[in-house]
Amino acid sequence: MSDRILGVIGVALAAFYIWQATLIQESFMSDPVGPKTFPIIIGVILGLSSIYFIIKPDPEPQWASFGRTMEVLFAAAVLFGYAYALPIGGFVLTTAITAMFLSWRLGAGPVQAAIAGATISVGIYVLFGVVLGLSLARGPWGF
Repeated sequence: MSDRILGVIGVALAAFYIWQATLIQESFMSDPVGPKTFPIIIGVILGLSSIYFIIKPDPEPQWASFGRTMEVLFAAAVLFGYAYALPIGGFVLTTAITAMFLSWRLGAGPVQAAIAGATISVGIYVLFGVVLGLSLARGPWGF
């Protein structure tokens, strides 16, 4: 029953997400694909995945322990904090700290987590900011 509840919540979230994506205003200089396409694709994937949970639920789902559930909720809180800190700290610094923390919580040691955070942050910045030319949040150092 819990899988079906999750599926219904997912379908409702997907419908809301797709509806919000259709409200994105396009500028007159938009590319042919437009800014709505990617969010709509994500919403469709979420909706289809949620429908699968409704149609074919797990017969005996096993719930995570309280500690694991709190860990997931804390990781979600870190990601919300990331979204709020992004305009202030900039993409590189904020992403490095967030990726470092999440890597550490996924089992990396402190040194490996710091290396992973820096590598992920700089790698994404180079790919999206330099190679693809997308604008990313600028931090106090201008990048």
